[in-house]
Amino acid sequence: MHAYRSHTCADLTAADVGKTVRLSGWVNRVRDHGGILFIDLRDHYGITQVLCDPDSAAFADVEKLRSEYCIRIDGEVKARDASLVNPKLPTGEIEVFIREVEVLGAAKELPLMVFGDQEYPEETRLKYRYLDLRREAMQSNMKLRSDVVASMRRRMWDKGFREYQTPIITASSPEGARDFLVPSRLHPGKFYALPQAPQQFKQLIMVSGYDKYFQIAPCFRDEDPRADRSPTDFYQLDLEMSFVTQQDVFDTIQPVIGRVFEEFGGGRKVDQTWEQISYKDAALWYGTDKPDLRNPIKMQVVSDHFRDSGFAIFAKLLEQDGTEIRAIPAPTGGSRKFCDRMNAFAQKEGLPGMGYIFWRDQGEGMEAAGPLAKNIGPERTEAIRQQLGLGLGDAAFFLGGKPKAFEAVAGRARTVIGDELGLTDKDRFAFAWIVDFPIYEQDAETGKIDFEHNPFSMPQGGMDALSGDPLAVRGYQYDLACNGYELVSGAIRNHKPEIMFKAFEIAGYGEDEVRKRFGGMVNAFQYGAPPHGGCAAGIDRIVMLLANASNIREVIMFPMNQRAEDLMMGAPSEPMNEQLRELRLRVVPPES
Repeated sequence: MHAYRSHTCADLTAADVGKTVRLSGWVNRVRDHGGILFIDLRDHYGITQVLCDPDSAAFADVEKLRSEYCIRIDGEVKARDASLVNPKLPTGEIEVFIREVEVLGAAKELPLMVFGDQEYPEETRLKYRYLDLRREAMQSNMKLRSDVVASMRRRMWDKGFREYQTPIITASSPEGARDFLVPSRLHPGKFYALPQAPQQFKQLIMVSGYDKYFQIAPCFRDEDPRADRSPTDFYQLDLEMSFVTQQDVFDTIQPVIGRVFEEFGGGRKVDQTWEQISYKDAALWYGTDKPDLRNPIKMQVVSDHFRDSGFAIFAKLLEQDGTEIRAIPAPTGGSRKFCDRMNAFAQKEGLPGMGYIFWRDQGEGMEAAGPLAKNIGPERTEAIRQQLGLGLGDAAFFLGGKPKAFEAVAGRARTVIGDELGLTDKDRFAFAWIVDFPIYEQDAETGKIDFEHNPFSMPQGGMDALSGDPLAVRGYQYDLACNGYELVSGAIRNHKPEIMFKAFEIAGYGEDEVRKRFGGMVNAFQYGAPPHGGCAAGIDRIVMLLANASNIREVIMFPMNQRAEDLMMGAPSEPMNEQLRELRLRVVPPES
């Protein structure tokens, strides 16, 4: 017999009754039923009930076992009584009578229980992550993650892509976040960087003539943490293709992502039609470039109904350039109680409040109520209702000013309204491509033009587009949004040096600076670069959605905490003086 096991804890069935078997695993829990000790023995594959009575020679040893002891048992498989069969377990028809037990690894008193669904502080869970990872939910999440990655790989190979690895130690290349720098011992005073993404290398692979590349790529960014973002590193399905248009990229990645969601989505509906929405329309309709389309609410501009109206706040606001009034329709939200609740939400978000109108039945037909209705009169109110397609029992909320100042709050308000009124379909994955991103933005105070999004995107219209108003230039850049999260980001690349130099010149970067920062790629583009494009899909975020988790740390095996600390391994740590001397570095203490 094998030294540790003849079967896993998920293998045994009624067909094995009478066999002598060997199992190894962890003590999930111990139960004493009238002197007979029952143990749920757990391994990675499942649970088997094992038991021992006082007549067994092993009883004294079994009595000493505690939760999370790692043990080996030898015993005889017996059938459970029909009334004691557990249909929820694959092994529920049998139990194993222990004849011999060996403790392979004893366990101290546990800082967190593995059995059960008790809640523990995140700091405790991360410090003892190896125990947390034994829990059923975490085992399920990690297996899901592994299966998703394997499925992605298979699907990419099936589409004719090959996987190539790019460097982990490279040159610093500003790509929207802070680099993690690595000091060089051989070149004192100089630093490598961990790559924020394989962006430049995958483009160079296209220049090298490889046509189709993908990689399950680690990326490193020194970022502030969020619930849906790791503060240090993450993994993405990274791909690039030559001789392609934007639509070609969509047609390639869409079935890969869509079928992964169908395969692992637990039966939730996966939208088959993926709408393409311009960045401008996404901001207008949803207040964000990663809209949740499960929520049917679309915001609309209603400025004309308030221009020169009796509501002085909005009327005066509209006299200023660049301002507008937007409405958030709220079907079934037509009660003063709900409207007051949303007004309080806006105040918590830092706004004075949100104006509202709701339509109610006063016995003589429908009536518009609320302070705005009184100020602008029945004719304008009725015009708003008809534009928004609302009726009895509905409401609308209003925000005004320069769109960039209130769009984000409006987007959050739309989400809250959809959730509170039960309008958002939670049992669905809804996708949309966000396209036509602006390449440039203007600083409101200084008037300086800078890049708003990816500087490596090909401008729509090429060099001709760069001769006009920079703020009107759109790039062949795109994101894929799903249920309020950005899952994919990509672009058709700017592969022509003359267009790249002009694009950077508009943002205030001279040719010398471009060559200094991106010299490897710019030089390569002088030797017959093909048109190319691609994208990257965030694996952590995809698995988070599939696992129905609200925090990305639930689907990362060994994540950092909110302060970018590894409590289990003690990182970051202070270097030894010998290490600093070898690297010719000195640590400057922080200012008090």
